[in-house]
Amino acid sequence: MAFFASTILSVIALRFVPVFFTPLMFIRCAQQVSEGRDLKLSHQWVSLNHISPSMPVAVIASEDGRFLDHHGFDFKAIQSAAKRNMEHPEKRKLGASTISQQTAKNVFLWPSRTWLRKGLEVYFTALIELFWSKQRIMEVYLNSIEMGEGIYGIEAVAQEHFGCSAEQLSSKQCALVAATLPNPRKLSSSNPSPYVKKRQQRILKEMRFVKKFDP
Repeated sequence: MAFFASTILSVIALRFVPVFFTPLMFIRCAQQVSEGRDLKLSHQWVSLNHISPSMPVAVIASEDGRFLDHHGFDFKAIQSAAKRNMEHPEKRKLGASTISQQTAKNVFLWPSRTWLRKGLEVYFTALIELFWSKQRIMEVYLNSIEMGEGIYGIEAVAQEHFGCSAEQLSSKQCALVAATLPNPRKLSSSNPSPYVKKRQQRILKEMRFVKKFDP
């Protein structure tokens, strides 16, 4: 009873309160200290109205094409990923996490591949889909996602990699940031590899077919 009450109240509270810190931020800071590296945590919350309107479109095109249609879980993508993973076990495993699932994991949980963490992710995804709007999910996602070494959220990556605010990002810059999200600690939007540039071009093309995202 205490678990359900506390988690539901937390989700309801974060519908209105900015998310300034996440478990991942603390974990990364602890890793930096344990490895003897300089401590870096660059993060600044901004409302969705102060983020380039191209940014939600870019991450939908890159990460979750049916974000506006599903209720937290894209069962078609899950089925497709499962089929591909079974048919090609030698290749890198495909995932099918939606933006809602990634938001739940970033804000409430820790990075791991255990069944416990995955079960909690399903639980928190259902809660945020129930209590938050799609706009709020997108706002929290864009403010909490890891976008580079010690960089969290779209405002921080805009300032560090492009020398501007999140509101001033062009559609090409938004697509470039979105192109790094599969692995933002290895893929860089400040010094993009040919692979990232190729993904950027694909995302730019797909952005034309994404439903309008109303902030």
